Amino acid sequence: MIKHPRIVDLSETEPNRRRGGDLRAMLTPANVGSTSGFMGLALVQPGERIGEHYHPYSEEFVYVVQGALEVDLDGDTHELRPDQGLLIPINMRHRFRNVGEVEARMVFHLGPLAPEPRLGHVDTEETVPSEVIK
Repeated sequence: MIKHPRIVDLSETEPNRRRGGDLRAMLTPANVGSTSGFMGLALVQPGERIGEHYHPYSEEFVYVVQGALEVDLDGDTHELRPDQGLLIPINMRHRFRNVGEVEARMVFHLGPLAPEPRLGHVDTEETVPSEVIK
């Protein structure tokens, strides 16, 4: 277990495009020894989306840094703009869409951790990697 502060640069992270967008897990139990949750950055290009899913053990905290997003929360659509935060409760279905003209950047944090990483995320729809909304 890591017991000291660790700075992680975005360039040190691997892109994850399995659910749409480019999700970067930056501060995780594996790379910094976190025990209460993990944090990352979502990079979503204009027209891209992150497919619908939910987290059975974790709340998700979202902060929009750049861009114009829409989020569906259990089927209800809401706008998200820069400098806005969102709390997504445990078990709430959600998906994100970039509806703007520039890359959207969204910081996310999930906590508490699921008992095992494979149990932390449940997809509710199939998403083609980096799927573009038409």
